[in-house]
Amino acid sequence: MPNHKSSEKRMRQNEKRRLINRGSRSRLRTSIKKLRTALSEGDANEVQTLLPSTVSAIDKAVQKGVIHRNAAARYKSRLTIRSNQVTPQQ
Repeated sequence: MPNHKSSEKRMRQNEKRRLINRGSRSRLRTSIKKLRTALSEGDANEVQTLLPSTVSAIDKAVQKGVIHRNAAARYKSRLTIRSNQVTPQQ
């Protein structure tokens, strides 16, 4: 347990931040999971609607410091490649 006022405050701040990060990470994982499910089912229409929102969720997670920008780039790249394989080229 903290012994100083500043460490008590830091503990409160850390707990708030942890809950915010946890929610953001959960939102991100859910979004990626939905897109991966649509990809595995081969549902092209669903993939086309989910890809932009998933990329947006990944970018928001980077802005909030939940994931590293290189990890985000890797996620976006792999998901986009897989979605291009499922959707017909125009």
